[in-house]
Formats: sequence, C-alpha cells, structure tokens
Amino acid sequence: MLIDTLPHPEVNAHSAETPFVAGLRKHSLLVFLALVLFGSLRIVATYTVFSHTWDEPNHIAAGTEWLTEGSMKLDFSHPPLARVAVALGPYLAHGASGTLPNPGNAAPGRLWDRASLTGLAILNQDGKYGRNLALARLGILPFFWIAALTVYLWARRYLGEPATAFAVFFFTFLPAILAHAGLATTDMAVTALVGATLLMAFIWTENPSPPRSLLLGAITGLAVLSKFSALPFIPVALAAAFVWRIVAERPPLRDIVPHRKHFAALGVAGLTCLLVIWGGYRFSFGMMAGGSGFTFPVPAPELFEGIRDLFGYNDTGHVSFLLGNHSKTGWWYFFPLVLAVKTPLPFLALLLFGAVAAIRMKGAGLALACSLGILLFSLTIHINLGVRHILVVYLGFSIVAGAGAARLLALSARAKWTGWVLAALIVWMAATSVLSHPDYLSYFNALAGNKPENVLVDSDLDWGQDLKRLAARLKEVGAPSVAFTSYLPVDLNALGFPPVTPENPAAPTPGWNAVSLTRLKLSEGDDGSQSAKPWQERLAPREKIGKGMWLWYFPPAATTGK
Repeated sequence: MLIDTLPHPEVNAHSAETPFVAGLRKHSLLVFLALVLFGSLRIVATYTVFSHTWDEPNHIAAGTEWLTEGSMKLDFSHPPLARVAVALGPYLAHGASGTLPNPGNAAPGRLWDRASLTGLAILNQDGKYGRNLALARLGILPFFWIAALTVYLWARRYLGEPATAFAVFFFTFLPAILAHAGLATTDMAVTALVGATLLMAFIWTENPSPPRSLLLGAITGLAVLSKFSALPFIPVALAAAFVWRIVAERPPLRDIVPHRKHFAALGVAGLTCLLVIWGGYRFSFGMMAGGSGFTFPVPAPELFEGIRDLFGYNDTGHVSFLLGNHSKTGWWYFFPLVLAVKTPLPFLALLLFGAVAAIRMKGAGLALACSLGILLFSLTIHINLGVRHILVVYLGFSIVAGAGAARLLALSARAKWTGWVLAALIVWMAATSVLSHPDYLSYFNALAGNKPENVLVDSDLDWGQDLKRLAARLKEVGAPSVAFTSYLPVDLNALGFPPVTPENPAAPTPGWNAVSLTRLKLSEGDDGSQSAKPWQERLAPREKIGKGMWLWYFPPAATTGK
C-alpha cells in the first residue's frame, strides 16, 4: 500500500544519473532484499554463539504466561507484543503446553526473580537450551525486517536512489542493530514499530483517508504494545518534525492549521489505536489500585500498572556505569556519549555530512528531526542502561547518512575526490561491521580506546552473553573447578561449567578464576557505597573470553593477591 503512494523523490536533483544510479533505481527492491537477507543471516548466525542475556528469560516467561494463561502477572513492566513473539517459538516446540514450567526457588517477594527463573526453566526444557534460545530469538527477526522496510520506504518515498540503497546498507550493517535484532528482547520491536508509526504519520498528513487512518492507528497501537518507551518517543519525534518543518520550510499559516478532515480521521486512528492496545491485553477488564487504598475498574489494568511502574522506575533510577563513575539517576550526556562510542566512525562522518544536506531535503530533514527529538528527550531519562534504549534513532540517522552518501556521489561528477572519499567510507563501514561479527553487542569504535570496559558495561559490553564461551574454554583447558559469580540468573551446570565456587574479590582463589566485566565494574550497591577495589582490577587477566569475561589461572602452590 505504501509503495503505491510513492511520489517523485526530491533527491534526484542532487544525483547524477550515472549507470550506477540507474542500476540502483531499476533494481531497488532487489538490492533491499539482498541487504536484508545478508543482515538476517548474520543475525541468525549469532543465536548459538551466545548464552542468554540479562533480560531474555524474563521476556520469554512473560510472553509464555500470556500464551498459556492470558495474563502477565509475573511481570507487567513491559507490554506483551515482543514478549509473545519471543515466547511463541519455545511454546510451539513444546506442544503448546497450557501451563508454565516450575520456576524453582525464587527470592520471596521478588516477582522479577521469579519471572527470570521461570524463563530459565523454559529455556532448559527437554535439555535443549540452545534450541529453545534460538527459537525465542527468531521471534525478533521479523521486527528487523520491518525496521529495514521502514528505512527503505522512507528513503525511497522522499529521496530516491542512490540514497535509499545507502540508507538500507548503513542500517543493516550497524553493529547495534544486528546485536539487538538477535536477542529475545523488546528493543528491536519498538525500534521497528516507532519508525513505522512516524513514517505512516507523515503519509497520513498528506491525505488522511479512512484506510490510512486505520493503518496509522493499528501501527501506533502495535508500537505501544512493543515497549512503553513508544509512548513518549512518538509524540516527541512528531513534535520535533513539526518544528523542523516550521523552521526549514516556513509554510504559510493555512498549511499548518489542521483541516476539519484531519480531526475526524484522527479520531478514527485514535480509536483504532486504543482497540489494538486493548486487544493486546486480551480485552481484559479489572481493578487498579489508586491512592489511599482506593481501587477502580479499568480496561487492560496491566497496561496502566506497567506505565505506573515505568514512571516509578525512572524516578528511582538504576545503578549504571560511565567513564569509571557510578550513578543511580544517570547523566544527561549518557546517551550522546554512548552513540559516539558505539557507532562506526564512517557512519558518524556521513551522518554529519548528511545533516547539512538534510536542510534542503524534506525526507532527510524529517528523519533527522525525529531522531534528534528522541535523542534530546533521552537527556532527561534516569535509566542509563545502554544504546538499546534509544536504538530507534538509528532509523532516522541511517536515512540522513544515506542522503549524505548520495550527495557525495553527486558531487563526484564535479570533484572526483569526493567519490573516492565516499568509496573509502563505504568500505570502512562494511569492514568494520563484518569484522565485528559475531560480537555486535560489545562493539566499540576507536574513540573508546583499547579498554572499553572503562567507558561502558552492561548491555553495551557484557550482558552475560559470553557464558557459553567461558564454559567451552574451561572445558578445553580441563579446569576441575572455577571461582566465578554470575551476575544474572543462570544454570551454570546446564551450560557445561565445572563445579563453581563464589569468586573472592579480596584475593584470587587457587586455580581458575573468572569474572564478568559488568559485575566487576558495578561492584557497588544500590545505596552507592563502593566496595574495596577488587584484585581483578589490579592483575591482568591470562586471557579474555569473548568481550565480556576475563580468565586467570593461579597455581595452587603460588602466593596470590600480592
């Protein structure tokens, strides 16, 4: 439907109609499919390399509960769409069982722990941990396709070729995108559906027909069902786009004031959105607690409980790490700095060049405004846990970088050196992405230096994904035991670990010792009190396991810790 409404792209005036551009224009869809296929293969290839990360069991458990019991009482802090997507594979593989597996012993009063242990039990069902985890991660792959399709349609609608091919290339080669498209979490889903909502909103404003109103409402509802961050991201991005249009285009007042037809169509879209969201919660109706013990009936009570939980979580904050410092309420510059060190440098170069070119390009300008609006909003967020929380900005930034690349190519008709610069940046981007395989999650550019663990940890470096590698290495060296403490819920025996004893932060244990970099760097409590500097900070590791684990061996007769 969207392809049928594509107008003549505006970037053609800036693009030389060379055989290369003509070929891209002729085979635009084929190029898109090839890039998405290559990205998909790279994503799927990571499924069996890594163990589960911190959030994955929780999401799998909540989605399975929705499928089996029609509720998410285990954890309502996220909406159901992405969670059901990741739960569906393991659920069907086990014969669509109508009950949740026994989670084992969980800490009293900790629903999150119980959800994680339930998810862990699902992953370990039938002794097929690797298969179950791969099936769960496969549920996120369609959202990668939707996100790439959004980039393609957006760029093709407004910019044409070669900007479209460049934009899709950049998006499907970004390590952060490949990383989170390969995990059973909610971040890729909200990235895809927020981007699709924004594109549909711009198309709708041109002609708010009933079909477009229904489609806008449905996509917006799905975006909210993917992750609650869609609730602020969508209006913030649209407001930024509106400001950009006022400043850049200076339209007459009659073109700014909504027409009467917009209000009726917006009502249709809004009603559709609400019905889709309510449907995602199975059209449930129940009581919600208010102040002073007062309760009142609401549709989809888990939705409102989840939103309230998110506001409380943001107010409370979460202990995070940045440049050797710890904070529970974060830093205003956290996300800009994260983007600076987690994004390939050639992409950043073309993004900056494209941002200048975007001033005269409506499609690129809208994309840039949306992403910058979300980035500016992120300065107020107290939960600083990684680039994944603003992954959606890469959609707009990819389009802008694509416009920058197209502009450089057009300039090469007059100055050939610009063509060589573009070629160098494209090759650099491709090499950076391919060489980072399969460690897309822990990718850092050169700005982070050779010790990225001193810059960021958690889901930007070590989210627990290297436990399988650590187990394999310990088996390879014949380790009879290991001193190690996992910072996430996991059955180490199921992963093939030898007998495990808790690590000693005061001194090494004779024999094999391992540490998770996130656990090491976040060695302080929620109250902000930092423990004594552990020995792992003072003694260089014997070897690194993947990107997130360090390993030592100390002969039992040796004197250690000095």
